[in-house]
Amino acid sequence: MSAFKSDFLNVLQSRGFIHQVSDNEGLDALAAKSEIVAYVGYDCTAASLHVGHLLSIMMLHWLQQTGNKPITLMGGGTTRVGDPSGRDETRKILSYEDIDANKESIKGTFAKFLSFGGGKSDSVMVDNAEWLTKLNYIEMLRDVGRHFSINRMLTMDSVKLRLERDQELSFIEFNYMILQSYDYVELARRYGCNLQMGGSDQWGNIVNGIDLGRRMGTHQLYALTCPLLTTASGAKMGKTAAGAVWLNADMLSPYDYWQYWRNTEDADVERFLKLFTTLSLDEVAKLAALKGAEINEAKKVLATEATALMHGRDAADQASETARRTFEEGAIAQDLPSIDIARTELESGSGVLGLFVKAGLVASNGEARRQIKSGGLRVNDAPVTDEKAALSLTDLTSEGVIKLSMGKKKHVLLKPV
Repeated sequence: MSAFKSDFLNVLQSRGFIHQVSDNEGLDALAAKSEIVAYVGYDCTAASLHVGHLLSIMMLHWLQQTGNKPITLMGGGTTRVGDPSGRDETRKILSYEDIDANKESIKGTFAKFLSFGGGKSDSVMVDNAEWLTKLNYIEMLRDVGRHFSINRMLTMDSVKLRLERDQELSFIEFNYMILQSYDYVELARRYGCNLQMGGSDQWGNIVNGIDLGRRMGTHQLYALTCPLLTTASGAKMGKTAAGAVWLNADMLSPYDYWQYWRNTEDADVERFLKLFTTLSLDEVAKLAALKGAEINEAKKVLATEATALMHGRDAADQASETARRTFEEGAIAQDLPSIDIARTELESGSGVLGLFVKAGLVASNGEARRQIKSGGLRVNDAPVTDEKAALSLTDLTSEGVIKLSMGKKKHVLLKPV
């Protein structure tokens, strides 16, 4: 492992964040003087970011911790176009109102990991709608578009892979890399930005921005990408059978977030402790040395530390305690995920298959039947053996709920209203 002069690059390398850097020595020299101003862009395509975004957020966190300045760029402008990177189909075009609502909903996430303000290393939040929506098309073509080669754009992975699969790439998406490059130039001019970071699938777009900056007379710009994370079994980070692992608590409860990390595969524990917690590397090494059943203790630490960063220490400890009581004592903890059900539904009796579907524990009645055959579904901790069974008010526990479980780790409370 080559040693850098700067704390920033040493931290990133030792924790496994670095995939590619455009100029190691040049960037290292700036970082050693705490003179990096770096940005990551986040499009506003949903009301919450997901676990897949955490890697770049943690990079901004460590950037600030080592005395440099992070910029979070909200894609209020680029979301109107859609990034084709890593996609087989054109993004749905959102209304301006939806984009603004998503942007407001996402903003709060960054304050969990970064400190904002007017100081030298304080983070700033910027929206590219500020300049992109004011562009004149003819001036844009003349001043910016002339620096782009169609031949070169066609070799970029985000374009090439779509075309090789015979998937349609709209003209509006083809322009995305030009807008992203122009963002870099604007941030360089307005904020002295000199580094863009992102996932490895963004390398081509970031290098285009460096080239555009050179042609348009900015100071030297740099690129740094992190690996695109997959789990040890090859699954994409942040995706589960139930959908995306959202960061906003109103879209995924802190308990479910804790459970996501608790369910990490054994082979991923050390890597995820380095990437997604702020534990020292010595502490990570001690946890990574645990073998056999003891590895579960390391997973609990990972879950609690990752949840504390996102949702606060109290919520993380509460999730940990809820899990302990649920699994070790078989108790019904009232802060388990819950859904409301009309009391009238239970008065007349409601089919057990449909209730497990409604609770989101299975995707369909067919899946519920398969789970029953393998002993996977339980009501109030008792196995379900009859797929035609119905639940009624008599199934309410002393706490006034019905606990539905799939396997050992997924539980939902039905609360009659």
